Amino acid sequence: MSLVTPSEPQVHFADLTDKKQNGDSTSDSIPPMKIGKSTALIATVREDEPLVTRKELWSYYLYYNGDNGVGPLGYTQTLFQSLATAAGYDPTIGPGSSCLSNTASGQCVLPWMGGTKSIASVVLVANGISFAIMTAIFTTIGSAGDYGTFGRWLLFTVTVICWAAQYACMTLTSPDRWKLAMGLYIVGFVSYGATLVFYAAAFPRLARNTPHSRNLRERYENGDISVEEYEREESLEKNMISNISTVHSNIGYIVTLLLNLALLLPPKTANDPKVDNYTLALDNSYWVLLGIWWFIYQSPRPGPPLPKGESYLTIGWKQIWAAFKTYKYLPYTFVYLFAFFLLADGLNTTGTLVSICQNNKFSFSFLQNTYLGLSQAITSTISTLGFWYIQRYWKISTKKMFVVTNIVTILIPLWGMIGIWTDKFGFHNVWEFWAYNIVFGLFQAPYYAFSQTMMAELSPPGFDNMFFGLFGLSNRASSMVGPYVVQAIIDKTHDNWQGFPFLFAICTTASLVIWFGVDIAKGRRDAVRWAAAQRG
Repeated sequence: MSLVTPSEPQVHFADLTDKKQNGDSTSDSIPPMKIGKSTALIATVREDEPLVTRKELWSYYLYYNGDNGVGPLGYTQTLFQSLATAAGYDPTIGPGSSCLSNTASGQCVLPWMGGTKSIASVVLVANGISFAIMTAIFTTIGSAGDYGTFGRWLLFTVTVICWAAQYACMTLTSPDRWKLAMGLYIVGFVSYGATLVFYAAAFPRLARNTPHSRNLRERYENGDISVEEYEREESLEKNMISNISTVHSNIGYIVTLLLNLALLLPPKTANDPKVDNYTLALDNSYWVLLGIWWFIYQSPRPGPPLPKGESYLTIGWKQIWAAFKTYKYLPYTFVYLFAFFLLADGLNTTGTLVSICQNNKFSFSFLQNTYLGLSQAITSTISTLGFWYIQRYWKISTKKMFVVTNIVTILIPLWGMIGIWTDKFGFHNVWEFWAYNIVFGLFQAPYYAFSQTMMAELSPPGFDNMFFGLFGLSNRASSMVGPYVVQAIIDKTHDNWQGFPFLFAICTTASLVIWFGVDIAKGRRDAVRWAAAQRG
């Protein structure tokens, strides 16, 4: 891949802070963010950044097509939970008993730090550990991706680590390897979550350099269109790329699951004790085949060189601390980051808890999970295209579209709560898991697309890796508060369904904050004005 750094060009910036047009104050009152004495932390928007080519854009989409999460986010957890359950015992009978016998009580524990812990809690702890590691990665080196070519190497590195972890799952063939399964699950989970963040960080810069965006900027600078029209059309361009990439992820999800059936259905392979391992290897190979092209065809758009005297291991923390100190200039950006952190934490932990219940219901069957995944993937593809068509046709704002998806986000843990008081509803029946996967596909796939676009709207231009690194703390693979609280509730009550009320509460609270506390139009202008001040 080409990593040639062009000579430092003239900084380009389309001034969207015209006092006459938006009524906001000028950027003169915003002090530049500094490190130490006088180092301005900026990633300039270069005037000579390469125009996005069709080949480059398609390689971007294909990467996400392969990075669909079937392996690291789905099957790996199922394999880990399956081995852990086979290695555990029924606490009502005692050590040596089997959690899988017909006489088992339904409870299952593993020896854990001098005591015992339920399988559901072990899985949630693994998720919590994964998030802690992701937090360290995103805060330490995430924003360093704004400098030079470090960002593209960062994505390449975490991608290769994830590929290696998935192939290593071929060694997970017996219950006594459940600890290794947990380790590989964490490595794969962390690196997969990192790929989502650093992949998404490239999205705003791509969107700013499409032919349509360049034309819009030129028309605005020439006075042919108003700032409102410019912002609306640029937002739609961002939504187009975000939605198409999400559609590709869903298409990849469908194709991967269909390929898996070639191993899971024929009796010759389906009865092989290693069929689950082969399935994971097949999923990973699909990603390798489609993902490699992004690293070949990505055009070089390097940021400025790392400030003299700074290190890639410390610049991230200094940037984040300096950014937090200027929160009053970016109030809507930070309110959104905080609220979405809680919202995504609630939704992701809800997804993990439902998956635990689903795996127990279907006895960890890769085949049944494949069928359920297909229902989700097909509806996700249809809904993403449908939501995009509705938004484009009626020119609906990103936030309004996002609010619609939030309502379903709240209803999922609410439905799980019902299962506390009755076995007739609340994720106790086979049909409910089919309904969950279909509803999730219809509404939560657009949720990911619109949440990413909202972050792009509220991120200061040129600080993409920095703010998407913070956003990455709440991406689709991350949870922090939820796993630890819910596993503690489950350990105390011995009931998986008792975790849903807490998840319902944080999802509802976060949604209300976003609905009534985030103004995208004002937040976008604050971000652009703040970025302009940093560039002097």
